Amino acid sequence: MLISLQELEQHRVDFQEEIGADVIDYGQDIHQLQPLRSSGHAELLEERRGHRERIEDIRVVGDFSTRLEMNCARCLEPVERDIAGAFDLLYRPRGADAGVNERTIPPGEAEVSYYTGEGVLLEDVLREQVLLAMPLKTVCREDCRGLCPHCGRNLNVEQCNCAEPLQDPRWLALKEIKDKLQS
Repeated sequence: MLISLQELEQHRVDFQEEIGADVIDYGQDIHQLQPLRSSGHAELLEERRGHRERIEDIRVVGDFSTRLEMNCARCLEPVERDIAGAFDLLYRPRGADAGVNERTIPPGEAEVSYYTGEGVLLEDVLREQVLLAMPLKTVCREDCRGLCPHCGRNLNVEQCNCAEPLQDPRWLALKEIKDKLQS
């Protein structure tokens, strides 16, 4: 859905979208399992700089929810997670701030994005928000043992028969102290 400047100049645009699983590309390791539901509105904010310069910012406010499948960061097994969030974003025309001398950016302007053309694609806004709402590292469970670094077996499913790795001789002194404290 294109949130166009032309439509925003006439009235506020309300949206309630349901985007199917294969529409937005999140990358090869992330799959959308349920429709991405989003609702909110977009409005045009007019900013005046001086007597002649007028900048048309687009403010998009809304929320979203979906269910994603991604890989566990330790064992690479698929993990399903519900992802949801709310957003209040400001989009400014690309180049609107060009030529502005260095200045301190107020906290409200630190999260300004830029658009080109006739407006903003809602799918692009939602893709960015979903990716930002995802956890940095997803694990299937807190005690996930991961993969064996030697043979690659999933240690949650089976124990491998790999030999214990050789210990670094630099750590032997600390290991001896640890053994003495435990006995």
